[in-house]
Amino acid sequence: MRIMAIMGKFRIRFSSVWSARLMAAAILLLPVTAFAAPAAEKIAVFPTAPFYIYIVYESLAVFWVAILSLLVIIRMKIREIERVQEMGADKEDPDAPMLE
Repeated sequence: MRIMAIMGKFRIRFSSVWSARLMAAAILLLPVTAFAAPAAEKIAVFPTAPFYIYIVYESLAVFWVAILSLLVIIRMKIREIERVQEMGADKEDPDAPMLE
């Protein structure tokens, strides 16, 4: 019975979580340069001319300004809808005259 208790503690200490952490640590400790491509085979993603670099960053800035402005507009519309619902303007009035 004592052997079973010792084996149980061993299994708890060296469970799958422990082995997963050990594997993650081993992977993180591997040198990153072993997986990197040689310098001659690198592909240029961004342009190298200063004018084109400026255009890329300007486009990114315009993109994020547009995203933020859309979020502001959506929030304004949600507040307007909440205000209309608080006033009860979205409900039909039973005493309103009918046009015929």
